[in-house]
Amino acid sequence: MKKISFILCVLLFGCVDKNSTFYSGHGSDSVPQKILEKFTPKPIDSKKLNRIEALLDIRSPGIGIPSPDGQNLYFSWNVTGTRQIWKLNKAPGFPIQMTGGQDSTRLLTITPDGKYLVLSRDEKGNEYPFIYLQKTSGGSLELIAGQKKVISQAQFVTLDSRYLYYTMNNSNPTVHSLYKIDLKTRKKTKVHPGIRGHMQMADYRENGDILLVNYKGNIMREYFLFNEKTKKTTPVVGHNEMESYSVRFTQKRDEYLVLTNKFGEYHRLYLMKKGQFKAITPEMKYDVSGFDINRDRTRILYSINKDGYTEVAALKADNFKKINIPFKRTKGILHVYFGKTSSNSRYTVFGMIRAKAPGISYVFDWQTGRKKQWTHSSSPEINTKNFIEEKLEYYTNRKGIKIPMFVMRPKQCDKKANCPVIVKFHGGPEGQASPYFNPANQLYMEEGFILVQPNVRGSRGYGKSWLNADNGPKRLDIITDIEDASKFIKKNWAVYGVEPKVGVMGVSYGGYSVNVAMTLFAGAYDAGVSIVGMSHLVTFLENTGPYRRHLRVTEYGDPVKDREALNKLSPMTYLDKIQDPILLIHGATDPRVPVGEAIQIYNKMKSKKLEGELIIFPDEGHGIRKRKNRAIYIANTLNFFKKHLH
Repeated sequence: MKKISFILCVLLFGCVDKNSTFYSGHGSDSVPQKILEKFTPKPIDSKKLNRIEALLDIRSPGIGIPSPDGQNLYFSWNVTGTRQIWKLNKAPGFPIQMTGGQDSTRLLTITPDGKYLVLSRDEKGNEYPFIYLQKTSGGSLELIAGQKKVISQAQFVTLDSRYLYYTMNNSNPTVHSLYKIDLKTRKKTKVHPGIRGHMQMADYRENGDILLVNYKGNIMREYFLFNEKTKKTTPVVGHNEMESYSVRFTQKRDEYLVLTNKFGEYHRLYLMKKGQFKAITPEMKYDVSGFDINRDRTRILYSINKDGYTEVAALKADNFKKINIPFKRTKGILHVYFGKTSSNSRYTVFGMIRAKAPGISYVFDWQTGRKKQWTHSSSPEINTKNFIEEKLEYYTNRKGIKIPMFVMRPKQCDKKANCPVIVKFHGGPEGQASPYFNPANQLYMEEGFILVQPNVRGSRGYGKSWLNADNGPKRLDIITDIEDASKFIKKNWAVYGVEPKVGVMGVSYGGYSVNVAMTLFAGAYDAGVSIVGMSHLVTFLENTGPYRRHLRVTEYGDPVKDREALNKLSPMTYLDKIQDPILLIHGATDPRVPVGEAIQIYNKMKSKKLEGELIIFPDEGHGIRKRKNRAIYIANTLNFFKKHLH
């Protein structure tokens, strides 16, 4: 009660706390209603929103999941303003909307008999999803599992379509137990009590073997073999290690497919037998970024990350010989990727992301060798052929290291025009900026901004040393890449000796990067927009969702053991340095980065009488998802940068 009273004092009357770490908890319950009302986004003139909404109307449908008979494709699409599930029939026709409402719906799988969709939906982005069944013919959703403030995640459906496995952390926030429900009787049974951490189901065999994975960090994982009949749990790989692993079953019980970077700089796919590893993909200076094996264990699909662009390849699962597939990355194609394979192993959906048009999906029939395009792109009233593409460039940091960055330049911003620049840092922190068809980015081009998206040290896709460069206290040595981006741009992109103004923006860890840029490196950037970003790593770790705290400590450091380093890495430590305005945008229900992170830095900023703003969306979580809210947040961001950079 004391903390809530102080928050009200701060935001309504301007009280100041020197420590500024006054909040506790996460979600909308941690924020008094008066604060939500005070910082709810103000209405924006509809005329100003027209162009934004027009570009947001260019919506790429999700890649989708094919039905076992190959007659239907079920996919997600946010054409209604929130992501819902749609059905497309093989015969040409208009897609049928399967779900609706104000909250996004996810399609998890289709039962092998083709009768049911398995769906999940949370409330206002709070990331406590409920699991539902819906008949593939349509109709109401049937609640299968879910509780308030409990994470419920569907895992697997048996080949006979009898049992659906799912996990819940209903007994302990940091322990995810495994359950199954009999889809015939609706009887629920606890299968495994769970492992402290974030346990999920990685694979399943019809003989009762279950491959369990426990997340020790964003990419560090350990695997167990659990037999449902004998109740025996046996370690497979990753125990007493902090390595990156992804594991699946093969046809043979004593063999596993393992994707890891343990034995080199880059992730590579291996066959593991009795603890011995044999590489089955070629040695490359690129990561194998993901893989899958079909239900009958005859084919392996894997993706390759080539400097931020994605390609796919296929292997026979018995001898690992190459399978030729008709999906290649050619000119104008940024990414080729695979999706789900039908439970009978006959159909696989592939997606293509293009540079100047929305993404499209194909269904490939392994039996006939034919591919068919299922989804089609549309861009109402907009000619996307004139869109600006992203180009791969590099900047050099203070240590002489080349940092990759994707750059978009408006046509008017040639070497003779001094255009303002916006540097956008990705989230993760192990994320990677990649080129994508993103209509919203064209708004920055139309307003005369150059958009830069760097992959600083700590990003994935550039080898293990690069990826792990920022783990724990080591982040102190590499965080200077944030400042160096602006220094490089101002020095090398100056026109007739006049440096361009440079802004900075980002989401999640990218928002944290913005907060660092505007405090620790005050003066490097002229304005910042921080979206759901952390302001103090200690308060963030103390108040984030309990299951996430376990995962994030391995990345950022322990709040007790590494407290000194965490304080040094926290923007709140350097608030006295702030010189330039920040726009803070947050979702009230965010369970990952609590909204208190934005409130506490806003409080200090206002105490210094700096120009800045705070916007809280009461119906959003970790990111701004809904169409109306996205239009408002983009409009505010553009107006903020136009005011301070032009």
